[in-house]
Amino acid sequence: MRWPRWVALGTFLLVLTLVAGSSWLLVAYRTGPHTLRNFIGLAAIGTAIAALGLAIVRRQPANPVGAILGWIGAIAVFLTARDVYYNAVVHDPGRLPLDSRVVAWLGESGWWLLAAVAFLLLYFPTGQLVSPRWRPVPLALLVLGIGQQAFGAFASEPFLSPLQDLPRPYLPLSGVLGVLSEVVFFGFLALCLTAVVPVAIRYRGSTGTVRAQLKWLLLAGLAAVVYPLVCLAEILVTGHSGIVATVFGIVTLVSLPTSVAVAMLRHDLYDVDRVLADTVSYSIVMVVLLGTYAVAAVSLGLVLGRDSAVVAAAATAVCALILAPLRTRLQRAVDRRLYPPRRAALLAIEDLQHRIHTEHAQPEDLESALRSALRDPALRVGLLIPGASRFVDAAGAPVAEPRLIPVLLGGEQIGVLASGVTSPAVLKAVAAAAASLVEVTRLRAELAGALREVAASRARLVQAGDEERRRLERDLHDGAQQRLVALGMAMRLAQRHLDDGTVDVNGLLDQGVAELGTAVAELRQIAHGLRPTSLDDGLHAALSAITQSLPIPVRLQIPADLPEELATTAYFVAAEAVTNAAKYANATSIVVRVARSADAMRVQIEDDGCGGAVPRPGSGLSGLLDRVAAVGGALELRSPAGRGTTVEAVLPCES
Repeated sequence: MRWPRWVALGTFLLVLTLVAGSSWLLVAYRTGPHTLRNFIGLAAIGTAIAALGLAIVRRQPANPVGAILGWIGAIAVFLTARDVYYNAVVHDPGRLPLDSRVVAWLGESGWWLLAAVAFLLLYFPTGQLVSPRWRPVPLALLVLGIGQQAFGAFASEPFLSPLQDLPRPYLPLSGVLGVLSEVVFFGFLALCLTAVVPVAIRYRGSTGTVRAQLKWLLLAGLAAVVYPLVCLAEILVTGHSGIVATVFGIVTLVSLPTSVAVAMLRHDLYDVDRVLADTVSYSIVMVVLLGTYAVAAVSLGLVLGRDSAVVAAAATAVCALILAPLRTRLQRAVDRRLYPPRRAALLAIEDLQHRIHTEHAQPEDLESALRSALRDPALRVGLLIPGASRFVDAAGAPVAEPRLIPVLLGGEQIGVLASGVTSPAVLKAVAAAAASLVEVTRLRAELAGALREVAASRARLVQAGDEERRRLERDLHDGAQQRLVALGMAMRLAQRHLDDGTVDVNGLLDQGVAELGTAVAELRQIAHGLRPTSLDDGLHAALSAITQSLPIPVRLQIPADLPEELATTAYFVAAEAVTNAAKYANATSIVVRVARSADAMRVQIEDDGCGGAVPRPGSGLSGLLDRVAAVGGALELRSPAGRGTTVEAVLPCES
């Protein structure tokens, strides 16, 4: 069903044609400034409404709401174009044709504006009727609208200005036709008023997007209610209705199409719940203040005189005294009634904060508290742990929803709220109120993660220590121990047969010396795995011994005065990083820098290889993390793909 698009396009072209023709009449016949002002205002409003309808059908081609909005704009422009034509005829009689029968038939065209609004209420926002039982209503509305226009041609009242002197072409209806015209008129009005019922039915059964769209429509209805209050307030204050009422009248006129367009195109653009609650609050406050002002003015006027300046001043003072407390209490009451999700969420946050201080509640309970208050089981609280690049919940699970509302504290993002049901406006208010709890939760999560990492690192160190002890035990048992045992047996054999000459003692001693030398070499090899002997000559010499055999150049920038207790750790960090770069990174150059400050020694290894290194469990880099952590340091790996790798260790030391 694409007819709404063509209807909206056709009405927009009709609007442009009417505006162009009316503009030509205004220029050619110079009908006066009053006609010009009215035309400019209504033509601009009608054209904008038709354009909004066209924008809606571009977004939703099958939804008739855009076409109906275009219909409203076209009727508004037609009515002002009709008045321009009538004024041109009166201003220069005889030049333009004018038939009283056409004027009579077009005289009731304004009722179609009301019919269009009724159609809008019937189909907004889904483009479908609220139920099949409402199908006869649009057809009846069309039939009664045509009847109203037809019977209106036989009215007895004079034509409106500027054609008040033009005689009526038809006699007034009487008898059965007169009664029928009254039935059609009141039936038409009744159907237009009945169109409000589907809005209420749809609102009660709606959630999420549809409810938010209907709230925008309700906001436009409130503007129509507030308009007479504004007029009354201006009359009470200034004695007459003037510019304030005029401006607010224009706002009221455009509020319906504007609200419909926002609801259809960007219903989540603004916080409609907040605007709705504030509008209701200020409307009630205005009613109370107007009543108070009127009562005070009348009462004091009876005592001091109606024209006394003291009366106005005293009445104003009374209104000012009750304004502040009335607005605050009324705002809270309206929030509870019209804004229950926001209110419930804020109360849940306050309650959780209270229970954290008085009971055994935890900040991590924020997610469950918000889920319960907002009745949104899918709501999630994501935390941005310092140093991390993704959002996680309190348990460490990733939070990656399509719609995320940031949680800010001090201008810095500390987390997100994610939900597919709760409106973004409510989530923004909740995010602002829950920022302190989110901050505490993420810091606790960071601390818990650090403690888990410390525990895991300790476990890995213990496991590595056990494995190293078993290796040493095995190497000693299978190597040096066996050789020393054999050496002892050979020495004992030589001792027993030293005097009888039955054994070649010299040969046994030579064999023992050889075994002893081998055992010493094996012990040195084992000890080298604990602390390289090359470190005896300093870190620069030890690393030079490794890098000399590599096929790529390695530049060393290492000072001489380095702490002995950290030299071993720095050696293993540099050796592992240099070896990995030579084997896997396809690097052409490597730089090793060691620098010492007052409280730390920094070891940095950079290469120009392919990058993409990741510390996997059980790898050499993972072992370096534990080794550096064991001395209270920190190891950082930066390895963007295609941009080389940098391994940097910061080892604390005393000055």
